[in-house]
Amino acid sequence: MDEKKKKGSGLARFASYYKPHLGLFMTDMGCALFISAVDIAYPLISRYVLNNYLTVSNPNYTPFFILMGLCFLMYILRTAATFIVTYLGHSLGVGIEADMRRDAFTHLQKLGFSFYDKSRTGKLLSRCTNDLFDVTELAHHGPEDVFISMVTFLGAFIAMLFIEWRLALVLLVSVPLMLLFVMKLRTHMSRTSRKVKEGMAIINADIESSISGARVAKAFTNENYEIEKFEKGNGIFISSKKQYYKTMGQFHAGMEFFTSIMNVLVLTASGFLMMRGKMDSTTLIVFLLYVSSFTTPIRKLAAFSEQYAMGMAGFKRFTELLDTEPDITDKENAVELTNVKGNIDFDHIGFAYEAANGHKYNGDKVLRDLCLKIKAGETVALVGPSGGGKTTICHLLPRFYEIQEGSITVDGHDIRDVTLASLRRNIGIVQQDVFLFAASVKDNIRYGKIDATDEEIVRAAMAAEIHDDIMNMPDGYDTIVGERGITLSGGQKQRVSIARIFLKNPPILILDEATSALDSATEARITAAFERLSKGRTTLVIAHRLSTVRNADKIAVIDEHGIIEMGSHEELLALGGEYKKLHDAQNSFYLIK
Repeated sequence: MDEKKKKGSGLARFASYYKPHLGLFMTDMGCALFISAVDIAYPLISRYVLNNYLTVSNPNYTPFFILMGLCFLMYILRTAATFIVTYLGHSLGVGIEADMRRDAFTHLQKLGFSFYDKSRTGKLLSRCTNDLFDVTELAHHGPEDVFISMVTFLGAFIAMLFIEWRLALVLLVSVPLMLLFVMKLRTHMSRTSRKVKEGMAIINADIESSISGARVAKAFTNENYEIEKFEKGNGIFISSKKQYYKTMGQFHAGMEFFTSIMNVLVLTASGFLMMRGKMDSTTLIVFLLYVSSFTTPIRKLAAFSEQYAMGMAGFKRFTELLDTEPDITDKENAVELTNVKGNIDFDHIGFAYEAANGHKYNGDKVLRDLCLKIKAGETVALVGPSGGGKTTICHLLPRFYEIQEGSITVDGHDIRDVTLASLRRNIGIVQQDVFLFAASVKDNIRYGKIDATDEEIVRAAMAAEIHDDIMNMPDGYDTIVGERGITLSGGQKQRVSIARIFLKNPPILILDEATSALDSATEARITAAFERLSKGRTTLVIAHRLSTVRNADKIAVIDEHGIIEMGSHEELLALGGEYKKLHDAQNSFYLIK
């Protein structure tokens, strides 16, 4: 995204989105100018014709019909200009909307885990869709309507001054009162528009949450609760929308009063002048034509005020998203991490998660003064009770979160001194909760290496022991897995994710409780795949089942105080400490079963 767009604010920032579409914009404005010129010229031509060619005593047919032919041609061209304004103008709006949505989506890709921890998917979706629709309408109609209205308004007023300056001044008196009315209600409309946007975001968030959790709702027969929850959010939206429509109704009623009363003022003043013999009926007819030309732009500006309120409310929410700074970025002089062997050093690490309101928890650190050295090619298992910080350690290595104390190095390079892309490119992660895209099996495996060939994908699938399962699916590798891979079993999803990592082929591997939710038979198959995957790589394994990590080079027992024990499986059993207690407890559990 252009940094100038981020640094700008308000209208200047909004206007910056017209730059890539300047040719389209100028064409649109040129046609709009022609439309205004025709609207201003026609009453003048009518007056000229009435005064010079349609007199009862001396009618002049030839020039009259020539002028009428020119008027006919003028309105044909005006029709063509109207088509161009409508078509190209909306194309301009769509182009700007696409640019804004691209900027929003690109920025979302840069934001870290902590941002998504505090944000609801439905609300983010609303900022990228509903909000930008109103921005599009403003982007198209805004400049065009304001330009046409101002040109027509000023042109009509100047023409009326030449026709009958006294009547023009009568109209001018009502304009300041109308402007005061517009300014008073515009602020209120902006405020209520923003509430409408927020209400729509709540509805989107509730719908997204309800659809994602539909199976849970049905399992607990809580459909009525979900409906009640939605109705609450829907009620907030209805309330804010009604308030907006109330303000809009006041605005339109007021504008109708001002534009209608102008005709009454003109008729009153012209009647007075005609009774005194200072104005003829031809001047009145032409002047009334200009009153229509004078009030039409006022109506357009009134509609623009409503459109501006909605559009800028959406644009403000859009810019709030763009102004959310990524909490983790590359240093200015960050270097590429290359030729990675896999030596990892956690040196006196201290870390605490942020609260939902953005503040740190009061000294409640997940990790305190943690030290852990891992040699290249070594497999280190992290075990211990939940909440000890095992997953946090694995999230800190690829810089999903930023450490507050200490340092983490890979082959001697502080991970804060290397580029994020090169760091994460060298780390592969397999988690318990596997996320698969609603695409084909092939596309989900290819996510590990976007430019992989079909042969590479098949080899990765075979290494992950999922190839045979895929070949038994209805469309083989082209089988669509459904939302979040719903059509696959837990073991199949895990093996697809393992195939992704085989394809990525990183020197560092993180296995985060990747087999904890699987049955013993499936676990055995996946453990075999993991052993092949881990060969020659530095591997961090988080596991609750100690049977899966007994062959690890080192096992670190972690609780809320940090690493309390470390050694091989045999060494820790001989030590007779926490690891042995965990081991004996699990063995007793499985014996009882």
